Amino acid sequence: MRRKKKDPPKGAPMWMTTFSDLMTLILVFFVLLFAFSELDAKKFRAFLESFTNNAPFEYNQSIIEFDTQGKMVRGEEVKEEPNDQTGQATSVSEQQIQKRNQEQLDEITKKVQEFLKENQLETNVQASRTPLGVELILQDGLLFRSGEAEILPNGVPFLNKLAELFQTLPNQIIVEGHTDNQPISNLVFPSNWELSAARSSRVVRFFIERHKLKPDRFVAMGYADTRPVTGNGTPEGRQKNRRVVIAIAGLEK
Repeated sequence: MRRKKKDPPKGAPMWMTTFSDLMTLILVFFVLLFAFSELDAKKFRAFLESFTNNAPFEYNQSIIEFDTQGKMVRGEEVKEEPNDQTGQATSVSEQQIQKRNQEQLDEITKKVQEFLKENQLETNVQASRTPLGVELILQDGLLFRSGEAEILPNGVPFLNKLAELFQTLPNQIIVEGHTDNQPISNLVFPSNWELSAARSSRVVRFFIERHKLKPDRFVAMGYADTRPVTGNGTPEGRQKNRRVVIAIAGLEK
């Protein structure tokens, strides 16, 4: 007769007890690590925002509510106390920079006006003081023919005089091209955007190539007819809007 096989013992295997104890110890170990660690509030908030702001997770919104600036509405929020001394020092420093910048611009304005008067350029070049610098306005008829971007021979002496002025200043020079609202369309200039940009670039090249001024001092910009100084309803108004503006920027930004 065959012997009956013994039934296996009921319940979990013996090794499961040891394995469960090991997992419990590991869990306790990581809990202790987390308890002794320092939680960075900014990183934690950024981590939560990544789940509330990203489109792929919109179907599963975070249980923590945020306002439009990403700050927690519910729950405990870590507030950062502003440093009054640092903020006050920064404010004073900015005020000093602005004051020094304005003083420099006042000196430049006076120097430019004296230069224009000594060289009899006041009738062709208008100088005005702005919060960001000093602007020199040249009507396009002085420098260019209608619809062209080549400097006229009569305009060269004026630019030569201005180059002498710029050689005495360390400031950045911004050259802007402006047109009236009359449309232009040809193979060279499909619109007033290309024309205004070409004129400002041509003036910049004149200062760099003819007078060897540093290229990194210049910025060329074309605005087409987007910044008129007066209406375009009359020939006189359109003439005023067709201009080249040379801005002498402040030293401090």
